[in-house]
Amino acid sequence: MTKTDTLTALAPAKLNLFLHVVGRRADGYHLLQTLFRFISLADTLHFTVRADGAVHRVNEVAGVPEESDLVVRAARLLQSETGCRLGADIEVEKRIPMGGGLGGGSSDAATTLLALNRLWGLGLSRQRLMELGLALGADVPVFVFGQNAFAEGVGERLQPWPLPPSWYVVLFPPVHVPTAAIFTHPELTRDSISLTMRALATAAWKNDLQPVACSLYPEVAQHLEWLGRFAPAMMTGSGACVFAGFASEAEAQAVLQQLPSAMRGVVAQGLMRHPLQDWVND
Repeated sequence: MTKTDTLTALAPAKLNLFLHVVGRRADGYHLLQTLFRFISLADTLHFTVRADGAVHRVNEVAGVPEESDLVVRAARLLQSETGCRLGADIEVEKRIPMGGGLGGGSSDAATTLLALNRLWGLGLSRQRLMELGLALGADVPVFVFGQNAFAEGVGERLQPWPLPPSWYVVLFPPVHVPTAAIFTHPELTRDSISLTMRALATAAWKNDLQPVACSLYPEVAQHLEWLGRFAPAMMTGSGACVFAGFASEAEAQAVLQQLPSAMRGVVAQGLMRHPLQDWVND
């Protein structure tokens, strides 16, 4: 390989179609059940191999110092785990709002693992990359897994879950919801009944984090109330973004066109699988 080797790759956002908190481990981590769906809203990452072993993010990302960026940490973790002497320049085009529960940072990290595993010729398995991803964050493994999935544990125990075609209106309330503030809140529901996979299809889907987020951040409640006029609306992750599903792009666009000027949002297609699923051998 030469340092002119380059690769461009997508990092899609995710929705939590439901999110139940079913318990808490002794170490304080919450036990979850959730259904992950990838959507077409995505960041774009550009990778250029360096021969000198250095890893750099070559552009500014507002609010994210280079050294703490998950893409840089993912690349360096991959180096340290494999002894790879190559490095990379990484450019990140952000389209996924940060701190909104759409998994942008985790997706960027997973795409970095997948892309550099390929560019650097490392040949790590999907399972090994998922293990490395878990060290970076609980949402990283599902993006390496590459399929819409029913998840348990802290989000790392994954089962493929087929989902029908759908289009989503996703709204971006103008607040940053700190995940820790939601999970440590005394009013958070922590004892939802665990669902079996058989019961999943007929169960009532909800997000246990949503009531706390709405009480702390009225903007989330306002966006849910507006979107809920058109279809059942829910918050994704620990917030702040909210979404509703529609059968067609035309239906979703018709709703988005009515969005008040003070609100922001997009229409996104539900993906059947991660765009990079074929980039690694199982």
